[in-house]
Amino acid sequence: MIKRIFTVTIDPTSRSDFEKGFSTVSVQAVENCEGFISKEIGKPTKWNPNSYAMISNWENEESLVKFAGNSWNQAVIPEEMGKYVLSCTVEHFYIS
Repeated sequence: MIKRIFTVTIDPTSRSDFEKGFSTVSVQAVENCEGFISKEIGKPTKWNPNSYAMISNWENEESLVKFAGNSWNQAVIPEEMGKYVLSCTVEHFYIS
């Protein structure tokens, strides 16, 4: 299994619109992929008030290639969500 940790920092003036899209558009983009196992959504804390996370679990590398392409180490951001992103990161870990 591979754990994918995506973090995103947004402009706080678009928080409401971002949260609506993140919980629908972004989640559906991940959940509809073959090899997807599960996900968790991380919301801001007082230390990171404009940061969110999506932690997803995938069966294997092949699943991530189907989702994100050969460069699956890069963020996959649905077109309509790109306008909210100030910065983002993606990290992966094999889970035993």
